[in-house]
Amino acid sequence: MDFALIMFILLLITGSIWLLDRYALAKNRASGAVEPWWVEYAKSFFPVILIVFCIRSFLVEPFKIPSGSMIPTLQVGDFILVNKFTYGIRLPIINQKIVQLNNPQRGDVMVFHYPENPSVDYIKRVVGVPGDIVEYRQKHLTINGVEQLQQPDGDYNYVESGLNFVHTERRVETLGTRRHAILVNPDMPNVHLGSVAEFPGHENCVYNEELVRCKVPAGEYFMMGDNRDNSRDSRYWGFVPDYQIVGRAFFVWMNFSDLKRIGLSI
Repeated sequence: MDFALIMFILLLITGSIWLLDRYALAKNRASGAVEPWWVEYAKSFFPVILIVFCIRSFLVEPFKIPSGSMIPTLQVGDFILVNKFTYGIRLPIINQKIVQLNNPQRGDVMVFHYPENPSVDYIKRVVGVPGDIVEYRQKHLTINGVEQLQQPDGDYNYVESGLNFVHTERRVETLGTRRHAILVNPDMPNVHLGSVAEFPGHENCVYNEELVRCKVPAGEYFMMGDNRDNSRDSRYWGFVPDYQIVGRAFFVWMNFSDLKRIGLSI
């Protein structure tokens, strides 16, 4: 069950008990009598749950990075904070936007509900915004006919779960005006064609052995992982609609395996 929904149910239960006691039960209780334990607990937990619910719903929400698809920007085990209001204020549970603020920009690291299973949250980098023509050929991105600059930055090796050693090239990519590190393996294909799903908007894309090219529909976004050859992203499952956006990742607040990562900006 969705954590926000659990918090909302607990908020309703404890709030209802608090109101019931305030306007009914307390009036019938003898002077000096001890409150029932369930009333005492509800009154104690209600303000705490209310504060946590509001912070997580409208300000910031913590997430843990479960996979290596965003290496080297994000490491497995990073605990991050996600800004929930930067792209607009949304009603909790139903995720309906009620106040429009900023739109996602190319280069943002964004958390969203996975289109193939909205109960799962994914994190990737925004590569294409509505109307963009995104092309990925020979490990290079082209946006609206303009190739995005890449600079070699040495080798990068890491160990996957299962003790699988991975050797890649590290590059610094400039996406618009933003620079960030990516990993590529020149020996891997641009996309594994057999793993591409039949997603909504598939007709906007061209797939072959040489490239992937997609025109991003209105109100949707094209996402890619920084670990380009170890990321299941928009190349495989399509576009992220605006209504499935959760927020923008901006801060690493903990990694128990590497304390030096605490405090890193994203």
